[in-house]
Parts: sequence; structure tokens; C-alpha cells
Amino acid sequence: MKKLLSHTPIYILFMMLNAAGSAAQSEISYVVSFPEAQAHYADVEMNIKGINSSSIDLRMPVWAPGSYLVREFAKNVEGFSARTSSNTRLSSSKINKNTWRISGISNKDITINYRIYAFELSVRTSFVDVSHAFLSPSGLFMYPDGQISSPSTVTIKPYQDWKKISTGLEPVKGQANTFYAPNYDILYDSPLEVGNHDTFEFEAAGVKHEVAMYGGGNYDKKQLSADITKIVEAETDIFDGNPNKRYVFIVHNTLAGGGGLEHLNSTVLGAIRLGYTNEDSYKSFLGLVAHEYFHLWNVKRLRPQALGPFDYSNENYTTNLWVAEGFTAYYDNLMLRRTNIYSPEKYLELLTTDINTVENQPGNRIQPVSEASFDAWIKYYRPNENSKNSTISYYDKGAMIGLILDLEILGATKGARRLDDVMKAMYDEYYKKLNRGYTDAEFKAMAEKIAGKPLDEIYTKYINGTEPISFNSYLGHAGLYLVNDHAGKSIPTLGAATVVRDGKLMITSVQRGTAAWTNGLSVNDEIIAIDDYRITGTTDTKGVTDLAKAISAKKVRNKIKVTVSRDGIIRNIDVTLTQHPGARYRIEGDKNATAQQMAIRKKWLSL
Repeated sequence: MKKLLSHTPIYILFMMLNAAGSAAQSEISYVVSFPEAQAHYADVEMNIKGINSSSIDLRMPVWAPGSYLVREFAKNVEGFSARTSSNTRLSSSKINKNTWRISGISNKDITINYRIYAFELSVRTSFVDVSHAFLSPSGLFMYPDGQISSPSTVTIKPYQDWKKISTGLEPVKGQANTFYAPNYDILYDSPLEVGNHDTFEFEAAGVKHEVAMYGGGNYDKKQLSADITKIVEAETDIFDGNPNKRYVFIVHNTLAGGGGLEHLNSTVLGAIRLGYTNEDSYKSFLGLVAHEYFHLWNVKRLRPQALGPFDYSNENYTTNLWVAEGFTAYYDNLMLRRTNIYSPEKYLELLTTDINTVENQPGNRIQPVSEASFDAWIKYYRPNENSKNSTISYYDKGAMIGLILDLEILGATKGARRLDDVMKAMYDEYYKKLNRGYTDAEFKAMAEKIAGKPLDEIYTKYINGTEPISFNSYLGHAGLYLVNDHAGKSIPTLGAATVVRDGKLMITSVQRGTAAWTNGLSVNDEIIAIDDYRITGTTDTKGVTDLAKAISAKKVRNKIKVTVSRDGIIRNIDVTLTQHPGARYRIEGDKNATAQQMAIRKKWLSL
């Protein structure tokens, strides 16, 4: 992300150029080996040549860009040591949680050794065993403090019979298994998959794509290549060009699958090993592909101002993850609709599910989505039993903001322009032209320019506020409207989610405003009886629990006695049942839709 320098304030620019100049005098290289792969260790040798001071600080990042949580990668470091080129041990000490200081340097060349324990297979953390190594660089490679702009090389020494390395890093000619990173932003943005994984290639939008499949699976290479090609080309069309010449998909096929993390010219995806022949599972995976590939533009290049240059030792706060992640979540299924992977009916069904998810979460009335973005570091990745009552996902709510902005722009311009035009204009202006991140005000101004009207209501009520989204005001542009199947129905609820644990029916969460909330039932209460009748949580052939049956047999405002065990003490709690607060929405077409509404629907849904 060195291109960001053009709009850095002068004094910061001077400091960064000094750091870059200092880095230019140093030659940094890494060698990664796996002498104890069976114990999940990666051994790192770091060589620095051309040091011009008597001491140097090495830092380990505390987080991985794209995953907004301080994960404290330094916790996995063992056996840190440093020596001179003549093998003399140097003094080293840890001066804070992620920084090691090496002192007494009398010559210019030193070697540092340390080990990384790697046993968390996710898209954002390193994992090593005898079958493969997935290397997430921000949790593996230390960097010299002040030299984030320094180039480096990485040499991999594969374990035993490992023969393949897949990464977005450029190989160094004439040096086996060696790769070059022009700076640490690129290095930390380029994961490596090492082992004997299956690989195949295809070309889409003029870009060579490699797919690295670890873990086996029942995938069809030809079908995958064809479907991913459709997605790549549809997304490239939005931005009128693909910024890469080469792109790598690293796919971890496991029993459960799930998750993805974007990178500048690669992505890491989690898939269900035997899910490729199941239609829903396969299309869900393609949605994940569409999501992470869209990040190629949205986040990795078009980005909020706070997300680059990165501070790898601290949180990087922004109120705009609802754009960075939420809009990407809006586009993932929309891309599957545009490519005919999803039918219009299926897309609207999935969209309805997303609307229900957002509108039925109590936290949607408590936390604005802009605040959810800012607090991602302390809330989103650390949910607890009360999170649904107090927070909203910037993915889910952001996708809904993307939806209503898209429809509002289509309506305001009579179908001439849409959210695509906002994204492309922002990409052209702030990435291609200005080479910097955007502010919230700048994004709003561009959206209003494309829409040809103010968007204050959406920002005030739904982005920076917590009012319920008036979906019909926006769906109406396309001759559609929401129907609530729960409207007018009396549906009693207790408002407590439960799970059977060790033969006990335990409350795992209590929903804000419901009977359980108001009358004092609590998480970790064991429900023993309702009105003196034993409740166990057993289910019938249709999956309905005895608790659900007991509640459904009552009426709203009925009083019941709930017997619980709380910390081993039996309590009887009087509860007055409340109306189920949730809605069950579905989208219907307006039979009297105008020609303009039908034209907008046709454009929006690619009919």
C-alpha cells in the first residue's frame, strides 16, 4: 500500500520516506522450515543485513487485516534468539507484548530465530501438521520497527515430501521455493499454502486464476472453473477492469467448512469437503467466492480512510465496515443472481431471510450500524449471551443498507443508475485517481451525486440511527413489498433460548423485552417444570420440544409458573407470557406495478 503516500501529510510522509530509506539499506529474508510438523511448529529464521545501529526492535503484528480483532499473535512465539554473522549470541529482551529488542549489534548482519506454534485452522491463523502448512503471514513474520516499507524474501523448506506452494507472492527467479514481497503490507496480505494439495487453473476476465484445494472433496474442477469464471467476470464488469494479472484461491476443505478472508490478489476459503454435490451447500460456497472476490475492489483497494496504512500493533478504527463488509455481503448473492446461479425466486427468498435476520434482532434497535463498525474490535468477534440484545452485525445490516441504497438510486434515476455506479465512481476517484481511503462524508456525497438527491434520511435513520427500515418504501421502486405472516396473530412466547446439556434443559439466552426478560429468567437457569409439569427439552418426530408445546398451549398474557434450578437452588418464578416480538417476512409482487416499477425490477434482478 505504498501508493497511499501521495496523500499523507508532509511530516508523516517525511518520516515514512526516512523509514523507507533506512529499510533500503537493509536486506531482509526469512527461511521457514517444519522440523516438528507433527507437533504443529513452524521454525522461522530471519536474516537482516545492513543494520546501521547498535540495536533494533522487531515487532509481531497483533491482528490480521480483514479480521477486526486483536488476536495477539505474539502468544505463539517461542525460543526467540539473535546472533551475529559470526554466530555470536546477541542480547535480546521482550519490551512489550509484541516487541523484541536486540542490543549490542556491532556489525551490520544478524540472524534471528524463533518458533511459531500453529494449530488453529482458520482463514486468518496459521496451521501446521504433517499433511500441510497454512501460513498466515501476519501471525508468522516479525518486522523491524520503522521499516514497514522494506522489501523481503521468504524461502520455504517443505516438510518431507511436500511438493507444492500456492501463494500470491511473486517467485524469485533462480531460487527454489523463494518469494518476494516489496513491503510488509504485501507480505502480510499474501498467505501461503504448502503441502501436496490439488491445484487447477483457469482464466477469467483476462486474469490467470489458480485454485489450491487442501483436504480433498467431491468438487468438479470443470464446473467450479465455469461458475467462478461467471462470478469473476460479472464483478469485473462493475468496475470496468480487474486490477490483477494473477489470483489465487486457497480452499480448505474440512468436515464443517466455513469462513473466508480477502487478500490483495488471493483469498482463503473454508468449504465443506463433501458439500460440492449438495446444491444448497455448493451455491453457498459460490456465494463465499463472490463475497471474497468482490473484496478485490471493495476494501483491498477502495477502502475507508482508517484501513491503510495499517497500524499492525493496534486497532484500526472505522465507522464504515457497513460499506466495506456489508455492501460486499449485499453483492455476494446478487452476483449469483446476475450469473443465473440463483433464480430470481431463490434470490428473493434469501433476501427475505436476511431481512428477517436483521429486523428480528433486538440489538438492531440499540446499536447503529456505524457504531457496530467502530466497535467490531471489542464486540463482533467476542459475542456473549446478550449480544443479540445489544448489537447488530455490520455484515447483515450493512447488506440491508446496500439493498435500500441500490433501490433508492434506481428509483430516483428511473433505472438509469444504481449502487454499481457509486462503487465504480468511488473506486475511480479514491483508489485510481487519489490513491487514498475515503471518509464517511465522501462516500455519502458520491452516493448523493449518483442518486441526484439527498440521502439524509437513510443516513440519519438507518446508518447512524436505529429506526426500523421502511423496506416497502424502497422495494416499492421495483413493484415489490413485504408481507408479515405474523401480523395480527396472537403468538405467546417465553423468550428464552435453550439447549439440552448433560441431560439438563439450560437457558442460553434471553431476548430483550420478552416474558423471560421482564420476569427475571436468566442465562444458565435450568428449566425443570412449567406449572409443575416436568420439562426436559425432548423433541417429537417433527423436532418440536416439550417446552415449545407447553408455551404454545397457552395464550398471550397467561401467567405461568416456571420452576428452575439456579446455581443449585430451586426457584419458582411467575412469568406472564408476551406476544412473540418477531416478524416472518416474505416478499410479494405488486399486481398493479407500473411499467417503470417493472423496468426497475427487471434491471435490479437481471431479468
